[in-house]
Formats: sequence, C-alpha cells, structure tokens
Amino acid sequence: MGQKINPLGFRLGENKNHRSLWFAQSKSYSMGLQEDEKIRNCIKNYVQKNRRISSGFEGIAQIDIQKKIDLIQVIIYIGFPNLLIEGQTRGIEELQINVQKKWNSVNRRLNIAITRISKPYGEPNILAEYIAIQLKNRVSFRKAMKKAIELTEQADTKGIQVQIAGRIDGKEIARVEWIREGRVPLQTIRAKIDHCSYTARTIYGVLGIKIWIFVDEQ
Repeated sequence: MGQKINPLGFRLGENKNHRSLWFAQSKSYSMGLQEDEKIRNCIKNYVQKNRRISSGFEGIAQIDIQKKIDLIQVIIYIGFPNLLIEGQTRGIEELQINVQKKWNSVNRRLNIAITRISKPYGEPNILAEYIAIQLKNRVSFRKAMKKAIELTEQADTKGIQVQIAGRIDGKEIARVEWIREGRVPLQTIRAKIDHCSYTARTIYGVLGIKIWIFVDEQ
C-alpha cells in the first residue's frame, strides 16, 4: 500500500490538509484547478528565473491557495528567502504584479504572502531541489543523497527515504537507486509523513526524485 498511493492523499483528514482551499460547482471545478496550476507555475518560474540571475537558492516548500468571492490569497512557504525577503516588499510586489498580468482576472484581486520555514531541510521539496541542483552540476548521486540525509538531521526528523530513477550518472540503462535512514512507516496513517516528487532535467535526460520524511507519530 505504501508503494501504490500518495502518502499525502492517504492521510488527508488525519494529519494532512488540502493545499488548495476553495469550493466550486462541478462545471467550474476544472477551471479552478487549472487556475491554481497556473498560479503555482508562474510563481515557480519567476523564482527560478531570478535564481539564475542571483545564483541563489530559494527552496519553496509549499504553496497554499485560498479562494474567496473577491480575493485569492496565496501563501508561499519558503526556506531561504534570498529574493523574496519577508519585510522587503519590493520582491513580493514584483512577483504579485507578474502573476497578476499572466493570470489576468478582473473580478478577484490577488494577494501573496510569504512565510519563512524555521527548519527548511525538514521539507522534502527543498531537499529534492537541493539534490536536483547537485545532479545538474554532475555531483555523484550517492554523495548528493547522503548529504541530503545529513541535512535532515538538523531538522530533528525520525526517518527519511530518498529515491532517484532514470539514467543515473549518464548510464545507458535507466535504473532506480534509493537510500533510507531511520524509520519511514508508510502504511501507518497516524504517522506524519511528508512526501514530494521532483523532476530534475540533466544533460543525460530526466531524473525523477522522490523523498519521504517521517516527522512524527500521533
């Protein structure tokens, strides 16, 4: 079961919440879903573009979207706000204007807020982004995975599992490599497990990165 179902969807209502909070009729549900995807992609593309310019590392852990009648509230959980610093409104305003132009909605206004994470290396999305950067720089995949596990020790996690699939190190035949440290009880619903799937585009092809982090147990 732990291999065949998303750990986040498996625990909804128990210790996980939806990352999009809004209600829609069945006819307009697909439009709302596409709208959320456009907002998230626009934010990620903006951050990646500016990261190339400043050679920084943002580490977006999660993007929550809350929709009301005349307002869309977007909350960005970020680990290292080098470009979008909380309290320095220039980066946030520029991002908000950029998203508003591409989104182009007249009936509702957009509000973006940033929340800084105290322990960024306890978030699987940040670790996956870190591993992807290392793989693009041709660092050994084993070294990258072991370094990611060492970083999670700073976040007081109880277990982590890292998996990389694809043409690892440029080999002709694709394979799957994984490493685990501590406990990762995937079949226990009361176990709070954070999970992410990340795509790393290298010169050898596309690599898939999956990370499971066991935070705590209720």
